[in-house]
Amino acid sequence: MVDLRVATLPTVHGEKIVLRILDRSSILISLGELGLQQQPLKVFSDSFKKPYGTVIVTGPTGSGKTTTLYATLAELNRREVNVITVEDPVEYQMKGLNQVMVNVKVGLTFAATLRSILRCDPDIVMIGEVRDAESALMAIESALTGHLVLCTLHTNDAPSAVTRLTEMGIEPFLIASAVDSIVSQRLARKLCTRCKQEANYEMSYLEDLGFPVEKGEQVNVFKAKQGGCAFCNGTGFRGRIGLYEVLALDEDLEKLIVSVATAHVIGKLAQEKGMTTLRQDGFSKVMMGVTSIEEVLRVVM
Repeated sequence: MVDLRVATLPTVHGEKIVLRILDRSSILISLGELGLQQQPLKVFSDSFKKPYGTVIVTGPTGSGKTTTLYATLAELNRREVNVITVEDPVEYQMKGLNQVMVNVKVGLTFAATLRSILRCDPDIVMIGEVRDAESALMAIESALTGHLVLCTLHTNDAPSAVTRLTEMGIEPFLIASAVDSIVSQRLARKLCTRCKQEANYEMSYLEDLGFPVEKGEQVNVFKAKQGGCAFCNGTGFRGRIGLYEVLALDEDLEKLIVSVATAHVIGKLAQEKGMTTLRQDGFSKVMMGVTSIEEVLRVVM
């Protein structure tokens, strides 16, 4: 059984219809299977296993943020833990969660729902999407009052989430106090295992991209076969994998946030402290033969 989320739009030449396939089996995937590698997974796990704080998952529409949050909730979901989610709409129904669907027409907005659920003694709150200043402030204040808050935000990378919250009117010192980690993600198509081909690139091209290769080193990477095969329906790709960037806030980064540093400065320090960027994570999956350089460049700036 699969659910379909249907959106229609009347156009000049007929009806435009988009079907989003909501496969319930996909929420049973573990975080490791989604594409989080060992070190970023440890950083992420350490942050969401704390009793309180805010964990933000960012990325454009359709980048798999909801799936990542559900995989996280699956690890946190226990009988003795009160988990309440606020979503628009509830895409997957998960046993053991108290799931609330937003209904703006009757005044059940994200902010209004958050005010209500905080009176219901939740341990963990999941907010489907932080859209305005009111819901952002509610999320931050919930974390500061002893709740674990998981939420999503639309930004291009992890450091940009800090500046986005600041632009929404959240005081920098509140962000520094409440936010534990920020995860940015993209979805890249996986190469078809039956027809992928070895690819050869000029060393100068790889160096310009920042691909991790030393001079004289042999690089074994793959690309999609033109026209594909029957197994991948002629596309050269089958399945998708997440590319992740996990930013954990420590004391030095918190000081930068309080001093209203730019996303570029925050990102630079995070990389010095060992954060793997989206592009670096993508290139590591190219080295593993999972995806191609062209696919990484397609989804990551």
